[in-house]
Amino acid sequence: MTSETAGPFPPYPIRGVQARYVRQTGCPCDVAIVRVDFEPREEGVHLEVAPGATVHGDSDPRYLALFHAALAEGVREELAERAPGRAVALAVVVHFTVVHEVDSREHSFRVAGRLAAREALAREGGPSEGDAEGRRPAEPGRRPKA
Repeated sequence: MTSETAGPFPPYPIRGVQARYVRQTGCPCDVAIVRVDFEPREEGVHLEVAPGATVHGDSDPRYLALFHAALAEGVREELAERAPGRAVALAVVVHFTVVHEVDSREHSFRVAGRLAAREALAREGGPSEGDAEGRRPAEPGRRPKA
């Protein structure tokens, strides 16, 4: 199915999408970790923060709003590149965000948005084997068990 013949993205809810962009090899560093749902909505990309959403780290509302806006922009950019011509009608619902006081910035969350969109597109055909709906990201500073 090509993007011209496919229906709007997403065709159904794609939940528990995790994106992690952590780059600490020099200055500036990047930290952006999110868990989001991709929910069908009206045309466009809309950002929603779920009631009870969890934020780890510096949660200054001004910065958090900028970071979440950059996340949505990254989703828009990635969908425009990977599914050109396909209608997009979705809400990106944020459930979990990690913000580092020094190393998080808008660029970090824009890249995380792109990664989340890639994952959602990959999962559009249905959850892959071993994919646990509703799984939670590892606690900051801890690697998930294999």
